[in-house]
Amino acid sequence: MDLNTLWFILICVLFIGYFFLEGFDYGVGILLPFIGKTDIERRAVIQTIGPVWDANEVWLLTAGGAIFAAFPEWYATMFSGFYLALFIMLVGLIARGVAFEFRSKDERPRWRSLFDWLIFFGSLVPALLWGVAIANIVAGVPIDAHMNYVGGFFNLLNPYALVGGLATLLVFTLHGAVYLTMKSEDEIRARARRAAYKVGWAAAGMAILFVAYSALRTDMFDKPGVGMLPGIVAILAGLSLVATRLFLDRRREGWSFISTGVAILLVVASVFLTLFPRVMVSSLNPKWDLTVYNASSNPYSLHVMTIVAFTALPIVLAYLAWTYWIFRKRTSVKQVMHY
Repeated sequence: MDLNTLWFILICVLFIGYFFLEGFDYGVGILLPFIGKTDIERRAVIQTIGPVWDANEVWLLTAGGAIFAAFPEWYATMFSGFYLALFIMLVGLIARGVAFEFRSKDERPRWRSLFDWLIFFGSLVPALLWGVAIANIVAGVPIDAHMNYVGGFFNLLNPYALVGGLATLLVFTLHGAVYLTMKSEDEIRARARRAAYKVGWAAAGMAILFVAYSALRTDMFDKPGVGMLPGIVAILAGLSLVATRLFLDRRREGWSFISTGVAILLVVASVFLTLFPRVMVSSLNPKWDLTVYNASSNPYSLHVMTIVAFTALPIVLAYLAWTYWIFRKRTSVKQVMHY
């Protein structure tokens, strides 16, 4: 395995970590106005992710930094082509982060309601746009011979991409609902379970629709070298979402959460398997695709990055595991009222 391929795999792992962890953050934020009926209940819902949401976002920063350093041409083409969509996503993430910090600074109901809805929209917009971005990357966008994106913003809002956006939105919402069943108590837990029931089949159905649509728009089921492997992995992701609902029926909340997590892992793996060795597909000419070779940094840079990454990564993972272990207990309304 060369360093180009290794870094492609590492970036895949970073996005798996980001979507797995930040995915339930998004879901909790989307469900906040509906699960929490009172101010105290909404504080309890926020408290379930309060100690970890900002740490989860670090995975995105790390993935973006890895793309910039390992594949600068990929970074340049993607961020210039998807500039407006990424800007909207960034505004949503900033609004969400500000809302978490400022919500409890004032006791006025209107103040807190404003920031509750900022958390909602700041979670919903990225959850939707990530699916749109992934669908466009795997299906192809207008890229010319000079690695420049030559389309417009509305090129990205095609039917296939919108189906992908709805799929990630529903999957993340389900992931958040299942997370709340593990981390909350009493009425909040019951409402989260009901929300998971309602969203579960919709998420599985939309994910399966996205996979079927991908068979028409991409080479996911006929990839040179690996054949139907990416498509099979994607189908397994859909089945994992179906299993989530079955685990919920049996009140196996931990297994339900693992099941949604496995679905997210398999979806990301399927996307990267479909892409490789490409990192972005040109819809104008296959010869203009960006690959792990023509979009990469020089070998020396990749070598230095590899040493740094494998030195720091175990420390980061150990700290992350320690954080989740410390804050492993459920959050209740009584606990929030006490503080």
